[in-house]
Amino acid sequence: MELAKSHLDNIKALKSAILQSRYRAAALVNKELLSLNFAVGKFISQKIEEEKWGAKVIENLSADLQLELPGLRGFSATNMKRMRLFFESWEEHLLISPSVTAKLKTIDLQEITFSPSVTAKLENSFSNVSFTHHVEILQSTKSLEERIFYIQKTATEFWSLSTLKNHLNNQTFQKTGSLPNNFSKTITNDEARQKALQSFKDEYLLDFINIQDSDEKDERVLESEIVQNIKKFLMSLGSDFAFIGNQYRLIVEDEEYFLDLLFFNRRLQCLVVFELKTGKFKPEYMGKMNFYLSALDEYVKQPHEQPSIGIILCKEKKNKIVEFSFRDFNKAMGVSTYKTSHVLPAAYKGVLPDVETLKKLMD
Repeated sequence: MELAKSHLDNIKALKSAILQSRYRAAALVNKELLSLNFAVGKFISQKIEEEKWGAKVIENLSADLQLELPGLRGFSATNMKRMRLFFESWEEHLLISPSVTAKLKTIDLQEITFSPSVTAKLENSFSNVSFTHHVEILQSTKSLEERIFYIQKTATEFWSLSTLKNHLNNQTFQKTGSLPNNFSKTITNDEARQKALQSFKDEYLLDFINIQDSDEKDERVLESEIVQNIKKFLMSLGSDFAFIGNQYRLIVEDEEYFLDLLFFNRRLQCLVVFELKTGKFKPEYMGKMNFYLSALDEYVKQPHEQPSIGIILCKEKKNKIVEFSFRDFNKAMGVSTYKTSHVLPAAYKGVLPDVETLKKLMD
């Protein structure tokens, strides 16, 4: 028995070492590839400026590289233009050696070094994001702050390219922390309040939902669609959310109450309730949510956990009505809206997969 246990321990130790080594190797390869693409982008940018290269020169360069290195991947004319974008988008935030900048006949591979203010924000993130992800972020963002946000999220939450595109289309950066809430009054700890603000969005894109109208009866349909596509909903929420269940049963004074969706957030260390409304926000929703949160904190919350948070997810809201509705409640609550594929802006239609495609991906 002891021999078998020892053998299993040895296997676990070897497995851990192998996986760690592979991860480090992959990270080093990605870092080296980013340095190469950055250096090539810098070379092309300088040639365009100094020698007035045109698009035809880059296309010929790409074709000749294929002849010199048969089977070479990643150096199409389109990709080389992306390398130029990669360099030029970061150039003003870099620390570049003048001696290297002056060289146009050689391409020096160096570690990408940012100015101190940017380095602090991108430490341990930039090199862990693939070139394809970087390009997608650069093509879809406008400010440095927004760019850094998506790089950090991609690195720390291991976003796939499709997940990143979904967050970019949903404008996660603009919507994170912007939902109407009463956190300033109900969450007294500054750090906890900031974490709560960063954990919720003003609007969620639920492109897997297929609801034709906004009748009250459709709230159960909305709930059912979310539960059937819970992986997609968790992607919309962001990291650290764990799904506990739908129609979660509470008993208060021998009466039953059912919460639409109940989650636990590891970062916030608290229970999170989502109440679903297919119509406009109404002030009376606050009283019901406050009651649910009080009951959760009394009967379900563990001693080491933080007080519960409630989010009312509705189709429409008017922020002033929401603001007035919050004023006399002592439980942390917010109001968000959701958008489905039926009301996507025209520019987004065709970019995101349809419902049937998503269902196939989930199978």
